[in-house]
Amino acid sequence: MRANADTPRDARIARSFGAEGIGLCRTEHMFFEGDRITAMREMIVAREEGGRRRALNKLLPMQRADFEGIFEAMDGLPVTIRLLDPPLHEFLPHGGEETKLLARTLDMARADLNRIIESLRETNPMLGHRGCRLGISYPEITEMQGRAILEAAVRAMRRGIVVKPEIMIPLVSTVKEFDNQRAVIEDVADRVLGGMGEKISYLIGTMIELPRAALTAAQIAQSAEFFSFGTNDLTQTTMGLSRDDAGRFLPSYIDRGILADDPFQVLDTEGVGRLVGIAVEDGRRVRPNIKLGICGEHGGEPRSISFCHKLGLDYVSCSPFRIPIARLAAAHAALDA
Repeated sequence: MRANADTPRDARIARSFGAEGIGLCRTEHMFFEGDRITAMREMIVAREEGGRRRALNKLLPMQRADFEGIFEAMDGLPVTIRLLDPPLHEFLPHGGEETKLLARTLDMARADLNRIIESLRETNPMLGHRGCRLGISYPEITEMQGRAILEAAVRAMRRGIVVKPEIMIPLVSTVKEFDNQRAVIEDVADRVLGGMGEKISYLIGTMIELPRAALTAAQIAQSAEFFSFGTNDLTQTTMGLSRDDAGRFLPSYIDRGILADDPFQVLDTEGVGRLVGIAVEDGRRVRPNIKLGICGEHGGEPRSISFCHKLGLDYVSCSPFRIPIARLAAAHAALDA
């Protein structure tokens, strides 16, 4: 039973509720406070790689400190850290005084900043330039995050903390995307661990949140050491539904018996669940010891947990405050098996 936790404080709360690790640490949530959002925005609007790297160097110690705090809170337990996932426009202001202030802070013409913001706008951001696609376009982002994770792990280990980092590459649809990002992380690991004179065991895996990833899991499992099923996005991409918009008509679907439940609350076992089952079976056939978990909202819902138990997943991950309910559901699933 793991928790979704993005800060050291969240991790401590999760452990107090009985979490046996972190199944999803969303690194983008670390960028929205204070000087962090300014440095993140500086990176986004940089016109060339050197400017991006200078901004990322400001973010590196902030992320490293957060990761070290999370490893400390989860001493001896696994921590799955997802690399940057959202599209970059989500970090930028959208007009008004905030844009004016940012232009002044970054010493840019407001028209130039507006031009950059407009260029990053996407018709459908959920299917756009995000996840591993960002890391492929800008490998320096993956490098910074990989360095922050591994340097934090070494620092924590030197203080006697048992660290078990698991680095998650998001939104993979082909094994070549995964291999591209894995190579970046491994290169960083060689330089960081070699330079610090330490050895640390870590895993590199992916979030299965696209139908193609589920259907080609046998290929991806040749390189990935774990799968974490991101059933929020897997539901969206499988059913063609937006979590943000479908609430307008889903209640009428349920009232009319077209759907038995809201698929964002209770896992659609016939469709989305079938894709998860295919990925589990194919992944294990290629890599028998592959670690398998679920980190979507369904990880805290009793009927969905029962389904995951039947598939033989190793863990479910949910909000720290849903852990007691999830533990009870997992116990019932085990007794009913």
